[in-house]
Amino acid sequence: MSKIGFIGLGIMGTPMCLNLLKNGFEVTVYNRTMSKTQKLVGAGAKAAETPTLAAANADIIITIVSDSPDVEQVILGENGVIHGVKSGSVVIDMSTISPAVTRKIAAVLKAKNVHMLDAPVSGGDTGAKAGTLAIMVGGDKKIVERCLPVLNAMGKTVTHVGANGMGQTVKLCNQILVSITNMAVCEAVLFAKRAGVDPKTMIEATKNGAAGSWQLANLGPKMADGDFAPGFMIDLQQKDLRLALETARESLTPLPALSLVHQLFTGCQTHGEGSEGTQALFKSLQRLAE
Repeated sequence: MSKIGFIGLGIMGTPMCLNLLKNGFEVTVYNRTMSKTQKLVGAGAKAAETPTLAAANADIIITIVSDSPDVEQVILGENGVIHGVKSGSVVIDMSTISPAVTRKIAAVLKAKNVHMLDAPVSGGDTGAKAGTLAIMVGGDKKIVERCLPVLNAMGKTVTHVGANGMGQTVKLCNQILVSITNMAVCEAVLFAKRAGVDPKTMIEATKNGAAGSWQLANLGPKMADGDFAPGFMIDLQQKDLRLALETARESLTPLPALSLVHQLFTGCQTHGEGSEGTQALFKSLQRLAE
């Protein structure tokens, strides 16, 4: 069974890593804040002091950190994965980052005979805990097949979508869909409230019909209850939307609805709500109605 180096133990990374341990993989973990490794060590993982050391004995190295510069740092930077990784091993980046940066990192690793897959995920912390994430993978098909036992331990669906960078591109499509649907849910909940309809009753009446969505069923009730605790934070969603808008500009692709949602999320950040869940987009819309 493959030995895993796992880098990044945030809201998503910790439960994903726990699922690898539950499936019998030998895992060495690294996190910038070392105290976050304790839970994993208690579950059977080993802790490494640097990404280099986490990669040293691993067949597959998984990274899931915040943004493109963070991925570049943990893979290519000082004490990065590249300084410890074995020839023939695989780096799987499960962060959401720039497709262009992904291709750059893949090229550098390839020069050292190290394979790379970009495999961002969708499903939030709930999917990470349950091992039911949707994983969209860019890279060589044979390498994807080689890594399937590892990916299947963390996700319910694993889809190979093309070459390096295409996983990230499809993830940005996912974020366009998610964020604009979230906006539609906000509008429906606000409309119901102001029209005198119980939003939860509206959700029950519509969620199994043509208007149904994950956002309506899961985020709608939280909006109705004023529950804005993060499953996925606004600050991270904004990073993803920025990446989508930047990538769209490269191909002169207009994304007017996404631009509006990005601006409304900026309003949330202005009010100090960046660490709240993405359902707090509702607050930005509600303020417009005051």
